[in-house]
Amino acid sequence: MVALLVATPSLLLPATDSDTAQLVIVLAILASFMTFIEYYGRYPSIVEFRFAPPFNRLKFVALGLSVLLLSLILRGQSHPTEFTMLLTLLGDGLGRAIDFPYSPVRLVVLMMPADASPELIASVRTAAGVCYAISLTMMLIFVTCVRFHGWPLRHGAFNVWVNLPLFDPTAGGDVLYRLRRDAGLNIVLGSLLPFLIPAAVKAASDLIDPISIAHPQTLIWTMTAWAFLPASMLMRGIAMSRIAEMIEEKRRRAYARAETEALQQA
Repeated sequence: MVALLVATPSLLLPATDSDTAQLVIVLAILASFMTFIEYYGRYPSIVEFRFAPPFNRLKFVALGLSVLLLSLILRGQSHPTEFTMLLTLLGDGLGRAIDFPYSPVRLVVLMMPADASPELIASVRTAAGVCYAISLTMMLIFVTCVRFHGWPLRHGAFNVWVNLPLFDPTAGGDVLYRLRRDAGLNIVLGSLLPFLIPAAVKAASDLIDPISIAHPQTLIWTMTAWAFLPASMLMRGIAMSRIAEMIEEKRRRAYARAETEALQQA
């Protein structure tokens, strides 16, 4: 599935040269092999929350849906069908609905140079609107899982060592403080990045040419990363905050139990 995700734009877009196709095949094989190794092993590696579904499943579905919809919309520009025309209308409506002053989509549109064609600006607005709407939906579903479905305890005991391999509980300091600090940092960065990335690209327009986004595959992966990475950081912050709440609750129960036993002995 990961290999198919990486190869989707090259499979759906009509104008894909041979060099790009060969590179995509190599990247798809590497991505699928790394994912297989990560989930086949039982020991911590790099991927977080491997055994705490649906954290990574939600991210994969959102990422795959973003890439698939953008690929179909861009394919419809040269090979239109009723389905691609419907997706284009829906995407254009989403883009225009979210394109209000000071919104992330408006900043992405303003990032484009003044000489950009109206067709390119419309494509960028549509892609940004689709990806941003999918990322918001992904976060809302995850928050629902956390608040109303008892994530991650609904699927059994939560192993911090396996699900948070990059977090070292023995590095020093209180674990709760470090978890809450990392959670707050991820939430702040995830909230600001959709606004900061277009501003940074606009400021660095002398070094980064925004017009290069006109290439369909560049547009797909750029807009997907712009919406997905901040949403992923927000989800990570929410998840780490939830883990901190679980540890604090377990500590309170342990302290209450110890206090009760001390009173009974007295």
